[in-house]
Amino acid sequence: MKTAFPVLVVLAAIVALWYAAVAPMNIRTALDQAERAGAAVEPAGARERLEVSVWRLMIDNPDHVSEGYALDRPRLPTPVQVGEELWKTTGEMVLKGRAMSKRSLIYHASITLQSTLWGFLLGTTLGILGAVAIVHSRVMDMSVMPWAIISQTIPIVALAPMIIVLSAQLGIEGRGVPKAIISAYLCYFPVLVGMVKGLRAPTASQLDLLRTYNASQRETFFKLRLPASLPYLFTSLKIGIASALVGTIVGELPTGAISGLGARILIGDQFGTPLAIWAALLAAAILAGVLVTLLDILQRVTLKRMGMPT
Repeated sequence: MKTAFPVLVVLAAIVALWYAAVAPMNIRTALDQAERAGAAVEPAGARERLEVSVWRLMIDNPDHVSEGYALDRPRLPTPVQVGEELWKTTGEMVLKGRAMSKRSLIYHASITLQSTLWGFLLGTTLGILGAVAIVHSRVMDMSVMPWAIISQTIPIVALAPMIIVLSAQLGIEGRGVPKAIISAYLCYFPVLVGMVKGLRAPTASQLDLLRTYNASQRETFFKLRLPASLPYLFTSLKIGIASALVGTIVGELPTGAISGLGARILIGDQFGTPLAIWAALLAAAILAGVLVTLLDILQRVTLKRMGMPT
């Protein structure tokens, strides 16, 4: 309950701000529809209203403000509308036995999750191996770490098409591999930085103690550095899995894919269906929350078995 209460308070604040933003975002569309239906609006004419602020439009047309909360294609849907759309594409599909239908977000989430996990595995492996090399080699520390930092300054939206084109040139079939590479690109850096910090967490006195016992570098790593790095590693993994999911969704956008949450967002944008976009975004947020929660549970179980504070 101590953890749930602050989360619920923040969630309530987000929902309240969301509802407050719906009226100004949708007032122009609501007035356009009301005018086409024959209602009197102030000022008359869509062009004239473009020169008036949304706040003035709301003050001059108070009777039409509520209509912005019930539009079929709103600029900003309400949380209830997004929830209803999400239920139609998930819960109802499950009840009808069509959970893996191509119209189901469960199916599209499974496609995105597959590439996310492959990218997460690849990025985590590269991050851990890079961290071990950096900690044990000054040459690697001086050469690899700066390039790892510089690599994160490249916008992923610019890098994703390059990876896809290069994969095609190398004859890599399918869209799953490029998405996994993009996912790994975003994932490996937080794992690398967190693992380096964790492997360097032991104090000088602890390292000196193992030297007095004539411990080898391998024994020092497995008995001191690696256990000390686990809290840092799990924190980095939770950041990395969320980043990997973002990378997969971004990787689905320029590929012309028809499956995956990123594809649903792109298709919703092309066909002008904001509810489909928001439902896919909410599904991605839920998926990220589930993945991070599973890693948090794994962290608690692992650290508790090792006798470390959680």
